[in-house]
Amino acid sequence: MANKLRNILIGAGVATVGAIGTKMAVDYFQNRGKEEAPDESEGDVDTEALSEEEVAYAVVEPSSVQEFLDVSFGDPGRYTPTREPKVFDYQNQQYMVIWAYDNKQEKNQMLAFLYTDAGRQMKASVGYTAETTDYNINLDDTPFAVEVNGDKLQSGQSETDGATEVDFVLA
Repeated sequence: MANKLRNILIGAGVATVGAIGTKMAVDYFQNRGKEEAPDESEGDVDTEALSEEEVAYAVVEPSSVQEFLDVSFGDPGRYTPTREPKVFDYQNQQYMVIWAYDNKQEKNQMLAFLYTDAGRQMKASVGYTAETTDYNINLDDTPFAVEVNGDKLQSGQSETDGATEVDFVLA
């Protein structure tokens, strides 16, 4: 798992802040702030989830996803990261979730990608302002949902009330 996570990071040109660590998935997805890098000097760094309820994650420098966003969307500077990205392996599936501000459309964005042997797939794109939230979500085949104003959305393309935050959560 750790090697798959590292390969995703290298392929996307994203820099990690520290080692890959593990924690209970429910705790990982509730955290909106910066993840703590595991203390490698203690020698007890887990790089593989030991149970189905754990997630292996990489601590990522938010600014390092800028190049990924510029290259992926072909419009340098359009997206500016706003929150700690989540790059993780859960139940042997690798994901990257990025929160950014879309300078062109003047709204926040949450972008979720699944990595497979066939390449990267966008699984969710959610644009949100205090007035409105628009989304295109295809997470039915995953254990995840996007939480908007307390509602968990797993699929669909629509619009709903505005939000100040959206989260990537366990369904």
